[in-house]
Amino acid sequence: MLSHNLSTSKKPTRAVVLGSAGFVGGACMSSLKASGVETVGISRSEVDLLAAGGASNLRSRLRPDDTLVFTSARAPCKNAAMLVENVRMAETVGAAISGFPLSHLVYVSSDAVYRDSSAPLTEESCAEPASPHGAMHLAREVLLKSEYQGPLGILRPTLIYGGADPHNGYGPNRFRRLAADGKPIALFGNGEERRDHVSVDDVAGLLTAMIMRRSSGVLNAVSGEVVSFRELAEFVAEQFSPRVPITVTPRVGEMPHGGFRPFDASGIRRAFPDFRVTAWREGIGATCRDPAGLGNP
Repeated sequence: MLSHNLSTSKKPTRAVVLGSAGFVGGACMSSLKASGVETVGISRSEVDLLAAGGASNLRSRLRPDDTLVFTSARAPCKNAAMLVENVRMAETVGAAISGFPLSHLVYVSSDAVYRDSSAPLTEESCAEPASPHGAMHLAREVLLKSEYQGPLGILRPTLIYGGADPHNGYGPNRFRRLAADGKPIALFGNGEERRDHVSVDDVAGLLTAMIMRRSSGVLNAVSGEVVSFRELAEFVAEQFSPRVPITVTPRVGEMPHGGFRPFDASGIRRAFPDFRVTAWREGIGATCRDPAGLGNP
């Protein structure tokens, strides 16, 4: 659960976004700046968390009372080698901030830390990951808690969509790019898996809200809606003219998460009653029309 260390919203002295060149980090930078927060981005080219001296390099760029937002990761984490690299990155961050007077630390984790469940998952659900990606994020969370004693907020997003997504993973991001190029949208099996999807702008908005209240604890970044990949593909195809066909390919192996992964979004409503989560049709439709997010008609 999430708790607030400030009774009302207050801009931090300065926010430092580690991983600012990434998908979520870039969106967070934009959201913070739009809220009038002095924001500094740190990319891998400036601080390589896997290089010798990475901890001292990062520490030298921080100021007392900074808010540090940690979004850097090699993701998705698919194997043991990537898991080790990602934990080493968190180890570097932990060494940099250990004993350092940060005002607040916010870490972007993943819903993959949760055990599968047919009931809607909440912030209090069992964290028992079944994938290297989930194990990596949970290990990072534990490491950061052990190194930093100040307010630590953890945001766990589900599947994120948005125009600048670099991974082109199966789902709305890939479907949109295929349809925009006039190519068929290929589904695994019949696209019957049902999942929750969240806008990257909502993830950044929740991060900003947590920073403004110096929040501690865990919050899931979810929409609370489950939708099948077939329904997503049909919707995306309808956003483009001419409408592209939808094809199916034989499924290899079992469906991830048993084909169903629902979330309860009431944690967001409790933490930030005025925050409006974007419905998937609205968010994906807007991304199809304006993938760069520039507000073009």
